[in-house]
Amino acid sequence: MNAAESNHFYVYALLDPRAEPSRPFYIGKGLGSRKFDHAKVDDESAKSQRIKEIREAGLEPLAVDLVTELDETQALRLEAQLIASFGLESDGGFLTNKVLPSGRRKSKKREVVVPWGAESRAQMALAILKDCVLDLLVANPGGLSNAEVTNTLGLHSSYKGGSKNYLAYSLLGILMQEGRVHRSGPKHVVQ
Repeated sequence: MNAAESNHFYVYALLDPRAEPSRPFYIGKGLGSRKFDHAKVDDESAKSQRIKEIREAGLEPLAVDLVTELDETQALRLEAQLIASFGLESDGGFLTNKVLPSGRRKSKKREVVVPWGAESRAQMALAILKDCVLDLLVANPGGLSNAEVTNTLGLHSSYKGGSKNYLAYSLLGILMQEGRVHRSGPKHVVQ
């Protein structure tokens, strides 16, 4: 059984076959066929642009397992370490990932003290929450409303007696932006 068929997580790389040897341009973690999903999403990201360039050259990006048979925490940590090691293109590295799990902010708007590792831990938690929402939507192919996602996963707030679903709205919004979820009427469904 390979990593794409197992219930274990794996860490993978997308490689650019135009270089000799093929060079990684994206590092990720996943379950099932996650490593192949990037080829289906056409957005404005640097990763999608790289995939387009590879295809325009008559080739396909290579999706390679780096480490398999991991639990989710191991996969998240290894993914973060590899991204930090290879670096982002915007910082002189060669990965197109959007987040460098280094614990430092790039924003110059306001000086905010970010404890070392806080940002990478938040990104790991975000990845876990997104996977939970996707798992819930896959298990409910008819789709779910924002309130159903919120209440089922216990993501609502009752601060000062009001019911607020901002976290679930944000998670679903991120998943829609990534092209992994879309709206079908009032319901959210997996792409």
